[in-house]
Amino acid sequence: MSTVYLLQNQDKLILNRNREWTDARDLKSLYQTPHKDEGINQKVEVNAKDYTQRIHLLECELNDKKLPIIAAEAMPEPLPEQPKGEGEQASLIDAESGLSQDAEAGLSAGLSQSAGAGLSQIDSSDIQDPREPKSDDDTDVAELEADEQAEDVADEFDQDTIQD
Repeated sequence: MSTVYLLQNQDKLILNRNREWTDARDLKSLYQTPHKDEGINQKVEVNAKDYTQRIHLLECELNDKKLPIIAAEAMPEPLPEQPKGEGEQASLIDAESGLSQDAEAGLSAGLSQSAGAGLSQIDSSDIQDPREPKSDDDTDVAELEADEQAEDVADEFDQDTIQD
């Protein structure tokens, strides 16, 4: 029999090929490698993304079907089944954001549509490269107002000096 390495966290959940922690019901979907160094590399990558995980390598023998044989003491508790409605996908709550996957998908789709709508209203001729000098037609309103105020102050100064 051959030996493979699996990754197991502190909750005894085992990493699958999608980098998700599972209860090892589906042995075909588990991440497994025959090389210990590859297992260590995967452990470092997964731990870098979530430093709260305490991951260790689990050495397992393979059965006749080339599936890992997990010892009873290393086997995780079964995760609760996600209820699925008739034709509906069950919504999973994200622990960090508190939004379901469906809500997150709708939110991101709505944001991308609104961002796209805003971008479609911008005329590409209105966009100017900031490295290019401005032409006379592109003067800002603030610059015009500042120039007008400076002229007004200069006119008042000239009138005061003429009267004196």
